[in-house]
Amino acid sequence: MNFTIRARGLVKTMAVVLSVAMPLMLAVSAADARVGGGGSSGSRGTRTFSQPPSTSTAPNTAQPFNRTMTQPGSPGMAGPAAAGAAAKGGFFNRPGMGMLGGLAAGFLGAGLLGMLFGGGMFSGLGGISSIIGLLLQVGLVIIVVRLAMSWWQRRNANQTASAYAGPANGPDVGPGQNAQTYARTGTGFGIGANAAPLEIVPADYEAFEKLLSDVQAAWSDEDVAKLHTLATPEMVSYFTKDLEENKAKNDINKVSNVKLLQGDLAESWREGETDYASVAMRFALVDKTLERGTQRLVAGSETPIEATEIWTFVRPKGSNWELSAIQQA
Repeated sequence: MNFTIRARGLVKTMAVVLSVAMPLMLAVSAADARVGGGGSSGSRGTRTFSQPPSTSTAPNTAQPFNRTMTQPGSPGMAGPAAAGAAAKGGFFNRPGMGMLGGLAAGFLGAGLLGMLFGGGMFSGLGGISSIIGLLLQVGLVIIVVRLAMSWWQRRNANQTASAYAGPANGPDVGPGQNAQTYARTGTGFGIGANAAPLEIVPADYEAFEKLLSDVQAAWSDEDVAKLHTLATPEMVSYFTKDLEENKAKNDINKVSNVKLLQGDLAESWREGETDYASVAMRFALVDKTLERGTQRLVAGSETPIEATEIWTFVRPKGSNWELSAIQQA
């Protein structure tokens, strides 16, 4: 009997801790320290609120932007103004989560607190079998919430892309041309059969791969002046804000050994005299966060990790390519 009472007390304590910490753990597990913070930031011209076509490198739907200066309904934007408002916040308020995210968070917290005060989410707590049942219930809740939010995010992303589908300024490579045959370029990229009419040549792919490395290096060196030569003012403003937040926490992010593993063109188009190219890239890198001054490891490791992102590059007439957006894929 005494064992059962003690076990119940332990389980109730665990329920309280889980109810408070679970959303935080999920949010932290999704965070990245590399350039862009593992989020989706920037602008893609008139296509900011439409999803890039999927490719063999990035077959999943790209995440909508959670940081962008482009406003829905601004001149040149296709589609209704309200459909692409970018959401902000943590795990349960990501773009695409909406009301379901709030309900899921409430369900998770209420269920765990119900285990504390009401004797269980589905049944009472009694003895060892109830402890095992509690653990199974917690696991079931986590699985159901993750599946539901994953489904909702995909559904919302598809609706957003549909709402903003429309003709852009000039010829393009559209979502209906995803079936591609690839030829190697001498870099890590493959050239798709849909590369025309805005032709992206091997020299362009070399520039994209170089920008991938140069942006990461300038980020690691906290060289804002260099970033201004590699990215648009909008992207530099986000990088600067992120760097300032790292300094406020006395941290510094170091990214090294960046290597492009696979890449291909998602779409390319022209707006007036400005060229755009959205490129899917899968790359390896060593991502570490260190304590400023002491160089003590705060997060990450020396073990390389892989990331898949869609980088959009912009090239005004007579200028070089610059980074205009990063989206998680």
